[in-house]
This record gives sequence, C-alpha cells and structure tokens, in this order.
Amino acid sequence: MTTPRPATELSADEARRLALRAQGFLGAPPRRSGVRGILRHLGAIQLDTISVLARSHELVPYARLGAVGRKTVETAYWKPAISGGPSARPHAFEYWSHAACILPIEEWPHFAFRRRAYRNRPHWNHELPDGAYDEVIKQLRDEGPLTATELGGAKKTNDWWDWSGSKVAVERALMYGEVVCVERRGWKRVYDLAERAIPEDLLHDELDDTECLRRLVRLAGQALGVGTRADIADYHRLKGEQVDAVIADSGLVPVTVEGWGKPAWADPAALETPPRGRHRTTLLSPFDSLIWERARTERIFGFTHRLEAYVPKQKRVYGYFAMPVLAGGRLVGRVDPAREGGTLVAKQVTLDGAKAVPAVAQALAEAATWVDCTDVRVELVDTPDLREPLVKELARILV
Repeated sequence: MTTPRPATELSADEARRLALRAQGFLGAPPRRSGVRGILRHLGAIQLDTISVLARSHELVPYARLGAVGRKTVETAYWKPAISGGPSARPHAFEYWSHAACILPIEEWPHFAFRRRAYRNRPHWNHELPDGAYDEVIKQLRDEGPLTATELGGAKKTNDWWDWSGSKVAVERALMYGEVVCVERRGWKRVYDLAERAIPEDLLHDELDDTECLRRLVRLAGQALGVGTRADIADYHRLKGEQVDAVIADSGLVPVTVEGWGKPAWADPAALETPPRGRHRTTLLSPFDSLIWERARTERIFGFTHRLEAYVPKQKRVYGYFAMPVLAGGRLVGRVDPAREGGTLVAKQVTLDGAKAVPAVAQALAEAATWVDCTDVRVELVDTPDLREPLVKELARILV
C-alpha cells in the first residue's frame, strides 16, 4: 500500500491529548447521553468475566462519567428507551469485536463480514451434534429469550470448555448472526433470535466486506483520535491487510507523529480543534479501550501495561488485576484492588514518584465510594516511603 504524504505533523503530546479526548477522558464527555453516549462514542466496550471492584463493562463508563450507578449501567446497555411500545429499540448487542464486546445496535450491519467469515469457517473447536442447531432455534422461537442453562445446560462436565450440544449450537448460531445475545443475566448470556431482537431496518447482511471494513476502520480511527495501522486494526481485531484495503477511502487522513516511527492516520474532525478541558482522574480497567493495545500504551504514555490475572501468582509483578491510574492525562501508577466487606483494599500500589500520591488517593477514594466502601486500606507500596503520605492523603479525603 502506498501511503499518501501526511498533511499534518503532530507532536507526541498533541497525539496523546487527541487520544485522550477521543476516548472521553479530556474535556466534557457526552454526559447528557450518559452510558449510551459513551458506548456510541467508543464503538465497543469489552466484556470480561473478572470482577474485582466491578466488571469491566461497568468500569469503562465509570472511568469517564464518575460514580454512575451500576444498575443504571446495565439498564443503559440492555433496556430499550421506551419499554413495551412499538417504538422501543434495543441500544446494544454483544458480538465479537476487539473481544466479546457490547456494541451499538446500529453497527449490526457492519459486522456482516465477520458473520460471513464464521459461516464459511471450516474448522471449529467443538463438534456440533446432529440436530442440535435446529432444536436450539426451535426452542428460542417457541419460548423466547433463554440462557444456555435454560436451553438444556451449558456444559457436559465441570470442565470449562466441555460444552453441551445445545451450548455449541447456540454459540454457533450467535457467530452466524441467526441468534443474538440481548443481555447478560448473572453473567450468563441471554440468547434470542436475531429476527426478533434486531430492528428490521438493521437486520440484514447486505453490506459487502469492503463497506463493512471501511466503516469499522473509520470508527476505530474516530475512537482512537490518531493511530497507526496496527492500532486501528487492533480496535475491532481486523487484519492488517483488511485495513490497508480500505483506509484510503475511510475518511481518515495520514499524519506524522513525533517519535512514532510508523505512518499514522487521524480523524480529520479531531484535528480541527485542539483538545482542551478538564482531565479525569480515575482507575482504569485493564480492559479499557484507552489501553487495549500494549505497544500503543507504551508509545503514548511510556507505560507498560499487562494484565497478570492469568500469570502464576509467584510471577506477578504488579498484581492480579492491576488497574492503571490516569491523572492529568498521564498514567501515574497502578493499584491492585480487592474488597473486604466495606473496605476497599489496595493490595499493591505502584507510584510514579511522590507527585502521584494525591491523584492515586483521589482515584482510590472515588472508587471506594462508587462500590459502597467506607474505608480504604493500603497494603504494599512499591516505594515504602510513600505509603504513609498515601495513607494520610486518603484519610484527609475520606473524612
């Protein structure tokens, strides 16, 4: 691919600020439209099974909006604006994007390329028993939205991946787009027929792969503000060559970023006005889209981010669910949290020097209030001399 000559040169600081604004951390995020506005703005919010303070899809709007109620978050994702009326439309659906993600309902047509790819996939991890697929579709048609347990059981044994025939069938139907996950209930997917769950004007796979990819590349560029080919591809887990095929027609413009060493593209609307406004100070989920791509996080923030939940305990450096601390547009530390009754426990804290103490204390105090904790206990601090100042600052804030 021949990259056009960049029309704009950005400093590293300008690129960082563009990224922060694009992700809703600089200036006023779409607070009036709340959680739904955040979802549309980001284009995808990752789901994950781990729940320490809260689940990741709750932490993402919290990080941008502050202490929005957790029930409010779930309602915003899954419940129509007008219950029971003919004009009621779902706001979101779950599908495979960056990973398992909550996606704005209007993006359903643009994942047609992925549904087609799954339908044409020759190999699967699980064998599909004869008749299971048709039986699952019939059961959903007759009985309405159901979990895998209600469809006959999710697993044959206690092994995580030893799925039952009905679970294999409904997950295959989800990938094909005949079935949709319409909400999570006690962390279980609730499945329904796409023909019933997706608004009629969106329920089609008419867009060709090129049009789907062009839309998703543009969405990724808008959500990132500025990004390299790898950054843009990673956002919805596209292949590099898929990005190459459409980026020239995506509406993104080529730019040069100081110190990046690779071509980059930016949202032209983001370049029109310099990013200004108040920065958020907050704990970030390790699955937050601001820090999805490790190389990008290091390039923009000079910060090495790694989820260690799946690393053996004795090999962890920062902790099981270390949450980066964002303050002043920088990543200034990490906190590995836990909850013990009404106490938020900072099991392990990493600080970028004494100047990070007030911000980390503020982030911890706000998070504690959000999850109904009345106290914060600090355990290990990487710089022991900073433990007492952090504890004192917390005590001052929490009074």
